[in-house]
Amino acid sequence: MSEYDPDIQEGVISDIEEEVTEPPMYKVLLHNDHFTTKEFVVSILVAVFQKSLDEATRLMWNIHRKGIGVGGVYSYEVAETKVNIVTATARENGFPLQTTLERE
Repeated sequence: MSEYDPDIQEGVISDIEEEVTEPPMYKVLLHNDHFTTKEFVVSILVAVFQKSLDEATRLMWNIHRKGIGVGGVYSYEVAETKVNIVTATARENGFPLQTTLERE
């Protein structure tokens, strides 16, 4: 069957066509505590979340005042990786900084 049969091709294409939905996004939340230094939080926001120093500083103050703040919004796998990196880095440096995920 080397001949082109438009009916067969049309049927295949219509079977493949289906609605594609975007994957859910997740917020990476940083929680304020009384032990993690402000400087460390800023450094995490710059290194892990690619924030500018000014943006990281503003976000750190927001987290400090409100008790929680969004480091970034990502697909589940990326968000989970960022939580693991932040948690491991915080523990390596002796800080109890807590990060969680929340579906957007």
